[in-house]
Amino acid sequence: MSLREDRYRQPAGQVVGVPAQASRNEADGAPTAGFGQAARFSLAGIRVINGGLALLRPSVIIGRFDEQSPDGNAAANSAAIYGLRMFGIRTVLLGVDLATLSGEPLRRALRQAVLIHATDTATVVLLGVTGRAKPRTAIPLALISLTNTALAITACLAERAERKA
Repeated sequence: MSLREDRYRQPAGQVVGVPAQASRNEADGAPTAGFGQAARFSLAGIRVINGGLALLRPSVIIGRFDEQSPDGNAAANSAAIYGLRMFGIRTVLLGVDLATLSGEPLRRALRQAVLIHATDTATVVLLGVTGRAKPRTAIPLALISLTNTALAITACLAERAERKA
């Protein structure tokens, strides 16, 4: 059978030599499944690393905010340490969920990821705009949070497009 004849045997919307699902996703303008998977696993890794850092070394994160106790010891801020460790373990578990879940539990985790990271982004932008965080702190944190939000949105949209394909 020639390539020309084979072309007519392809399912509608499929380009010869390209899997039907990838063609449909690209034709719809939606991110491909591979890109969505990369976003999902990147976000999972970021969550596990940042959550682990918050859990095990909260003083590093406290130092990013230039928040120090009156004696200059960032590690002495017990309320911040408590909060970071409390959210650190949750962040690690959320990252593990993104890496290991499938089906409806994964879809729920991806939807929640968008909300979580969009809220993080809005919070740090608000801290910067109101002057509660210095620009040299707020700008990089806002960019990091915005990147996480973009990864969450990309992973969520890719999963939705894959499910519809």
